[in-house]
Amino acid sequence: MANHLSESLPERTFQYQSSLPALPVPTLEMSLSKYLDSVRPFASDEEFKATFDIVKKFQQGVGKDLHQKLQQRARTKRNWLEEWWLDTAYLEIRTPSQLNVNFGGPAPYLEHCWPPAEGTSLQRANLFTHNANSVERLPPQKAGKTALDMEQFRMLFCTCKVPGVKKDTIRNYFKTECEGPCPSHLVVLCRGRVFTFDGLCDGQILTPPEILRQLSYVKERCEREPEGDGVSALTSEERTRWAKAREHLISIDPHNKTILETIQSSLFVISLDETKPYSSPENYTNVRAAQTLTGNPTIRWGDKSYNSIVFADGTFGSTCDHAPYDAMVLVSFCWYLDQQVKATEGKWKGSEVVRPVPPPEEQVFTVDEKVQSDISHAKQQYLESTRDLQVVCYAFTAFGKTAIKQRKLHPDTFIQLAMQLAFYRLHKKPGSCYETAMTRKFYHGRTETMRPCTKEAVDWCAVMMDPTSNVSRKAMQLAFNKHNKLMAEAQEGKGFDRHLLGLYLIAREEGLPAPELFMDPLYARSGGGGNFVLSSSLVGYTTVLGAVAPMVHHGYGFFYRIRDDRIVVSVSAWKSCRQTDAASLYNIFCSSLHEMLHLATTSQL
Repeated sequence: MANHLSESLPERTFQYQSSLPALPVPTLEMSLSKYLDSVRPFASDEEFKATFDIVKKFQQGVGKDLHQKLQQRARTKRNWLEEWWLDTAYLEIRTPSQLNVNFGGPAPYLEHCWPPAEGTSLQRANLFTHNANSVERLPPQKAGKTALDMEQFRMLFCTCKVPGVKKDTIRNYFKTECEGPCPSHLVVLCRGRVFTFDGLCDGQILTPPEILRQLSYVKERCEREPEGDGVSALTSEERTRWAKAREHLISIDPHNKTILETIQSSLFVISLDETKPYSSPENYTNVRAAQTLTGNPTIRWGDKSYNSIVFADGTFGSTCDHAPYDAMVLVSFCWYLDQQVKATEGKWKGSEVVRPVPPPEEQVFTVDEKVQSDISHAKQQYLESTRDLQVVCYAFTAFGKTAIKQRKLHPDTFIQLAMQLAFYRLHKKPGSCYETAMTRKFYHGRTETMRPCTKEAVDWCAVMMDPTSNVSRKAMQLAFNKHNKLMAEAQEGKGFDRHLLGLYLIAREEGLPAPELFMDPLYARSGGGGNFVLSSSLVGYTTVLGAVAPMVHHGYGFFYRIRDDRIVVSVSAWKSCRQTDAASLYNIFCSSLHEMLHLATTSQL
């Protein structure tokens, strides 16, 4: 079952953990130099001069002291950033996390074995759930020959965020086979009700026919009986409100706490969703927008590290709390499941015998008027904010990785520059941009920020907008080179955003006022402090894609995956912001891709 993740031979999942290098602290000089470079596209000469002076003063004064203290911290911790990042990026955030922090996405099975079809959802869900339960052995991942940190894979199963009044916590109940017993039960949410059943029978994983019986039992009961109270909607609430509502829930009946523990410790949640978001391999918009990020809150446990959503038309999706792990964990898991479904042509080929397994047990919360009022408030605020989210998700099928690599260009950089050009065309100015860089070659490494809106990228965009220019080929190559260099450095722990965050947090811990560098308008305008207008990530070169909401009100979320023959993109924006439009950005992005390929073809870069 899931707790066998560690025991494979010859390589065990976690066998290289102890030999991974510690996360380095970059030099102060290098980080500040890169920071100045990154703010240049957003500043007039006068503004840049002011920021330059602030940075120099910081470097010679308080910054020097803070940097020394950060180095001291790094001498005592193998990852000086780990706890800080979890707290500031996730656990201390008070906004509702189900929409603002979670990532969601469609499963790719509709591209091959499982196109949308009525009456297939439970039949497919039983095989899917069986495969998910059977993830026995995961070899350690590597970049070339370099082992990558696997700690986040512990967080996929049996993990849940628990709200706190000031700060949330993560509860992880997962154990590998040699560490001891691991929870083996699953939770099913349907029509506002909660059911649970064990994924094992006599130590053996339930077969698809056995899981089908369990899911059918839940569905049939929910169809003929009244809807439940929908307590799970509380997980979509603002964090402090949810923490207080949870405290009240426990205070009225101690059994409520037992139910919460059952949900928190479960392997994962299965959401039986009655919607039919019909999607196709070219247009995933419905399954993405309508449902995985913004679906019915009474059948999603927003704090759970993995909610597997089963739609009534036989398609699948997921919504996951981002705090315990980054998207690549889910991508690896979903890619594995996709291969399993393909290998068996979406059919179960084993025994049809159903052992006498006890039926799922319903977990009924005791609620009072206050809880009902809290649920109603949570649903209302969730409905209002989800109505405001615009998401488009399409496949660009004119070309993909193969054509880009034939031009000797990096596919990810190609997409990033096309996105920069599209934003520049649409908004007539550069947009501060975040791209995820992975730092998993270090112990417990997660991510670093790579800032793609470089001076070179903006210069190239300006050239592309000028019909009289004949230097666009050279400008494009300079932009490519700069992006590739910054990304490679970020992955080596030589970015600067996490370093600056560390310096800021040392000052906070020491009770010092926030240094002037962080108060400078250019700090936020260039994206610092979580103010990036474009929040982007390459989800990989597989069939798995995700989506996130924009980081700021006037921004975009921009996730994409790259295949040999296509590029699949999901773009999000807030409808209440009149300046942004996800569909327009996507359309201009497509024309930018064509232009760039043409430019690369004629220039033989």
